[in-house]
Amino acid sequence: MDKRELSKIAMDLVAPGKGILAADESTGTIKKRFASIGIESNPELNRVYRQLLFTTFGIEEFISGVIMYDETIRQSADDGEYFSKLLKNKGIIPGIKVDKGTVDLENFPGEKVTEGLDGLRGRLSEYKDLGAQFTKWRAVITIGEQIPTDVCIGINVSLLARFAALSQESGLVPIVEPEVLMDGGHTSEVCEKVTYKVLKDLFNKLDEHKVDFTGMLLKINMVIAGKENSGNEPPAEIAEATIRCFKEVLPDELPGVVFLSGGQNPIQASENLNEINIINNVSWELSFSYGRALQEPVLKAWQGKSENIKLAQEAFYKRAKMNSLARKGEYSRKIENE
Repeated sequence: MDKRELSKIAMDLVAPGKGILAADESTGTIKKRFASIGIESNPELNRVYRQLLFTTFGIEEFISGVIMYDETIRQSADDGEYFSKLLKNKGIIPGIKVDKGTVDLENFPGEKVTEGLDGLRGRLSEYKDLGAQFTKWRAVITIGEQIPTDVCIGINVSLLARFAALSQESGLVPIVEPEVLMDGGHTSEVCEKVTYKVLKDLFNKLDEHKVDFTGMLLKINMVIAGKENSGNEPPAEIAEATIRCFKEVLPDELPGVVFLSGGQNPIQASENLNEINIINNVSWELSFSYGRALQEPVLKAWQGKSENIKLAQEAFYKRAKMNSLARKGEYSRKIENE
């Protein structure tokens, strides 16, 4: 696949008014999500739930792509059609999470490193055959006493750069995700400082690895205080700090940024995205790649019962629509409550 094709897929993923559904919860994470509504996760129930999301009528108006998990990309809808094909037929781009999750970084208490490079080239080729057109790798950066360290940031950005280079080599658009976690009581000023350093080191490393910026996307946190301090910050301040940070460090050629929701609730995630797009005096598309912020109301409506599927799909359609409006700077609490 040539550079132009990768660039086109990247641009399509951040098309105006659209964003990405992160449905790539690992086995452990989906177990926790299902436990929150009192049901047990298993491959069949996971399939039924993902099918509920993917078959929601009209979702393609607001959703450009879906990040799947290894289990999901191998699964089919009730009629036997692979999920990747079902999504493509709706005009939604199928993607895949390729990292193997985080583990403790030896000799660095409280810090994590992401695994999954071993055998990645072969897995990428298989995922492409299964219909994936883009990939995602997540690194986590924790703020705490004396952390993050340069060692932790350095290892994680190196892994992200290799992942991105391997993805592009395989003809897949990489979504590079260095998440500065909301865990803790840090201020938004500290978050901005850490996010800036992570992004500066990341883009230097991506450049060293000759990654084509026009054929990739960045998935990142907003500049926001830690959970113990957040909730009181005006969305306008979060937006200003986030864009200020980006302007100092992101390359102009990057097609777009897709925000993760982190520890934000669905309303906060829409409000903050909206404010970011009201400012929008930058060259990049500023979109979303939400997991929990799109799915929380869906799970509550579904409760694992087939008779609730329609209700759950309505909840999903609404959240996708609200975030589509936020992409245009047109979201409001008034519209939310109508």
